[in-house]
Amino acid sequence: MKRTMRALLVAATTGSLLLSAACSSGTDDASSSSGGKVELTFWSWVPGIDKVVAQWNAAHPDIHVTVSKQAQGDEEVTKVLTANKAGNPPDLFQAEYQALPTLVSNGAAGDISKYTGDAKPKFAPGVWSTITLGTDAVYAIPQDSGPMMLYYRQDVFAQLGLKVPTTWDEFAQVAKQVRQKDPKRYLTTFSAGDPGWFAGLSQQAGAKWFGVSGDTWSVQVDDAATKKVADYWGGLVASGDIDKQPMYTPEWNKALNDGTLIAWPSAVWGPGVLSGNAPDTAGKWAIAELPQWSAGEHKTGSWGGSSTAVAAKSKHAKEATEFAIWLNTDTAAVTGLINEGGIYPAATAAQSGGALSKPPAFFSNQPEFYTLAQTIAGTAAGVTWGPNVNVTYATYKDAFAKAITDKTPFTGAVTQMQQSTVDDLKKNGFKVAG
Repeated sequence: MKRTMRALLVAATTGSLLLSAACSSGTDDASSSSGGKVELTFWSWVPGIDKVVAQWNAAHPDIHVTVSKQAQGDEEVTKVLTANKAGNPPDLFQAEYQALPTLVSNGAAGDISKYTGDAKPKFAPGVWSTITLGTDAVYAIPQDSGPMMLYYRQDVFAQLGLKVPTTWDEFAQVAKQVRQKDPKRYLTTFSAGDPGWFAGLSQQAGAKWFGVSGDTWSVQVDDAATKKVADYWGGLVASGDIDKQPMYTPEWNKALNDGTLIAWPSAVWGPGVLSGNAPDTAGKWAIAELPQWSAGEHKTGSWGGSSTAVAAKSKHAKEATEFAIWLNTDTAAVTGLINEGGIYPAATAAQSGGALSKPPAFFSNQPEFYTLAQTIAGTAAGVTWGPNVNVTYATYKDAFAKAITDKTPFTGAVTQMQQSTVDDLKKNGFKVAG
């Protein structure tokens, strides 16, 4: 989320998290089963999702869903919260994982756990944990996920005689080798502009930035795992073994396209970025598991992803949940989401075969792309996001950019992230442990 959501953090008058309110405000079974045709409204930004919903409507004449296309990110969250406050929210809405706690804490997303049945086993544990906020409640159904992996230039690695690193120690060694063998190249870059990227790398190392118990949040952005990741990348930048330019700039695009940068720790949606930003390198990249902190481990983090949430004030929460589960687990529905919306599904059964039986066109040289991606996705660490991740992310950008400019230790930036996150939560009336 790139724009601030500070105004969205509307704390309860008691100064506590609205988890309990969100749990109890959903529609009861009686009102959900009143008989007659049920009309549901659904806000989403996924391209082509109206075609998928049309399949549902054709097969479920008693539960009709009307889709309204929305902008992604803060704009949609603001609209949902405004509609919720006015008493007329959509029955269902798209929710990025990191935005879900804000929607829950403001009473917009309801607990649908009594309607989810056997949905949980259809998703990897790490993905499912993102929609529970670490509690027994269920606030949404996962739709897509962003397991992280290592993208690398297969041709350049062969040309320079480089081994694909399996540990972060090996990754640092390869970074040094690249500079020695071809000073015009770098293995990769550290980006002070992409906090979601850093968050995913920290998750892989075991970071647990947020937790919630009752109405009290715990914040540990400066935990040992995150500091270890910060120290590691800070060391690579200080030594000059990797670049330090941010991602998603014209300069970064050019460096990917001309081979100046030959590796990119990223997420499963990377092929779309590479095909658009480095078109001359088609068929030259491959993916591998992220390097591990300990040899023999198999862990990854996540960067991105969203879910389908049900409004706490929906008069048809049961039917809305039924639709959300169908949308994100039914074979035909998920195939439509892949083909029309370009998502990587969160449902494990849909992550290989079918619509993903062939690799992305940009990766025609790696036919096992999605088979490997599915294996990696199953190792994603669980994550609980807090209600003001936007503040954490904004501080990351400022603090890490300054650390790079001032050549100061990256752990200082992590400390600033922790402090600003805690201060902002308290300012907005949330209870914070410690």
